[in-house]
Order: sequence, then C-alpha cells, then structure tokens
Amino acid sequence: MKKTLAILLSTAIILLSGCDSGNAPSASTAAETIAAAAISETVGQPETTAEETSAAAKESPAETPAEETLPAAVTYPVTVTDQLGREVVIEQEPEKLVSGYYISTSLLIALGLEDKLTGIEAKAKSRSIYRLSAPQILDLPSVGTAKEFDLEGCAALEPDLIVLPAKLKTVIPSLEELGLTVIAVNPESKALLEEAVTLLGTATNTAARAAELLAFHDRQLKPLTEALSGIGSDQAPSVYLASNSSLLAAAGPAMYQNSLIEQAAGTNAASEITADYWADISYEQLLAWDPEYIILAADAEYTVDSVLQDETLRDCRAVAAGNVYQFPNAIEAWDSPVPSSILGSMWLASVIHPDIYPADGWKQAVTEYYETFYDFTPDLENLYSTAE
Repeated sequence: MKKTLAILLSTAIILLSGCDSGNAPSASTAAETIAAAAISETVGQPETTAEETSAAAKESPAETPAEETLPAAVTYPVTVTDQLGREVVIEQEPEKLVSGYYISTSLLIALGLEDKLTGIEAKAKSRSIYRLSAPQILDLPSVGTAKEFDLEGCAALEPDLIVLPAKLKTVIPSLEELGLTVIAVNPESKALLEEAVTLLGTATNTAARAAELLAFHDRQLKPLTEALSGIGSDQAPSVYLASNSSLLAAAGPAMYQNSLIEQAAGTNAASEITADYWADISYEQLLAWDPEYIILAADAEYTVDSVLQDETLRDCRAVAAGNVYQFPNAIEAWDSPVPSSILGSMWLASVIHPDIYPADGWKQAVTEYYETFYDFTPDLENLYSTAE
C-alpha cells in the first residue's frame, strides 16, 4: 500500500508541476483527486510484511517506472501559457501540426507526433535526425525560417496548432487573425527546455510521453552530477563554445549552451557576454580569455584542423594543448536545446574530464535514448558525418 501511495502521489506531483508551467486548471484538479485517492487507499490498511510483498510480486508482474508515473490524459479545451507568457486556449486535441523550428520538430518526433506534422521549418533535409527517425516528414511543405517565415504557406496548411520559436513573435498576431492557434517556445536554459517539453506535451495530449522524456533526462543528469561533484569552481576548466558559422561567435550565459557547459563541470570562457544570441568577438578577445578547451558546434562550417592550424591562435592554451573538439553531428546537434541535449553535456564531460567521466556512460545513454524515443539504434562507431 505504501508503494501505491507513493505512485499516486508521484503522479499528482507531476501533474501539479505541469500546472506551474502553464497547464490547464483541470490538471491540478486531477492531481488533487489522485492525491486524495492515494490517502484514502491507505487509511486503515495493515502493514504488508516482506513475505506478503514477495508473494504478491510473484503472482503479478511488476509495473514499469513509466506506468507508475504517467500523468492523466489532457481534457480539452485546455489553456496553456507559452514561453512568451501568452495564454493560449487549445479547443480540441490537435490533429494537424506545423513546426517552424527544428527544436520543436525534434521534440514533436520524440513525443510520437511525426505523423501529425503537416509542415516544418526550412532545411529539414539537412537534419539527420529526421532521416533516421521520421523520413516521411522530409518532403513536407516548408514554412520557412525565423528570418523568412512563410505566413501564407503556413496558413494554407490549415493546421490545428502551430509551434514557433519565440523570435518569430511578430508573425503570431497575423496568424491569429486568420483564426490559427499558435504557441511559442524559447528553450534557452535547462529549466526552459523542460518547460517546453511539458508545454508541448500538454498542448498535444502527450503529457505521459513528455514525463518519460523528462525522467530520462533526470536519470542521466543525476549520475553525471554525482561523478563531477568533486570538481570545485576553481578546478572547472574554461570552455569556449563556438557557433556553427564562425569560430569568432561565442555563446554567452543567456544561451542554452551555457547550461550545457555548466552541467559538464566547465566554466564558460564567454561568461561576460551579455547578448542573448551568438555574439561576434575578435581574435584578441578569444586570446584574452585563453580557454583551456575550444569546442565547435556540431554543424560547424569549419573544422577542428582549421582551428589547430590557425597561426593567430597558436599561443592559446586550447590550441597549444590540442584541446579543440567538435560535437558529434551524425545524429543531431547536442549543443543546441534539443530534447537530447543532456547527451551533449555527457559527451562534453567525457572530453574535459576523461579520467572522471569516461565515454562509456554517454554512449550507453545515446543508444537508450534514440531506441526509446526515436525508434532507431544509433551507429556509435560513426558519430561524425561529412556534408551531404
């Protein structure tokens, strides 16, 4: 009975947690009902002995962790608060989805919604994760990019729900004037990424799958944090994370990449940057920071060798020691706020703390993650791909 109480209360906590991220009031009511039922379930019940528990376990199969913590189905209409702080009413469970952002597209696939997608962002064919997990979406109509969004093309698809990045907030009023429902996501920190997962799980009635996704993240983060717990702030190596377009474009504290570095027990060499996006810097600035590691984005348009051979950087600690690496890129960009980004922190930890956190840990997690949420087995021997 204690186990039943723990299971039901755990479910209630998940539902209440979802409400904090903008879920409908009905989820709170459901959580309270579950908690009350859990208490009622145990009132007046005798303690179960170890022998009785063992016998019961033999008579019935054990529940899986996922079954123990599944949130209730969403009841529509549901009101969510998106990551622009907008309250959005979703009248019915969406059957036709449009995603104008590769982060949300990857997340919708992880939630098992690839067959509901009717339109996606431009350059989809360059995303290996789509080809590996949902090749049927590669030929869907494009709704453009954050810089050139195709409003008319998007509207012509008559979607039930549109998911856009927060940077496209200026097109949202026009879409709403056409009677379309839009939510915006902005997963630029660990907390905001988790909030985005919960938000889309609620909006699309995949809250249970979203909870499983977050549970995977927590299962991986805990041993990573424990393994690196002995590294003090004065021992954490400085890491410079460069953008895909240029070595001289840095990720500051306002970007998700900062969370990724910190989770790997590193310090962001560009911590003084105040911009909320990639900030252009000079060679002089990079040399002044003198990072111990230089890490290139997964989809960098330049190479590790080009950095190692750059005469301007020969006195930089990272270059002098050969500590220049690129994030794996054969599956997807773990250095961006995709649902799998915990794998990026794990990979980075194995690079900057190889004696404490060996590669075996993240490799096992990579296989589990993609087999569970994307239905394919990754090729761990070929984590780097050449240009298509």
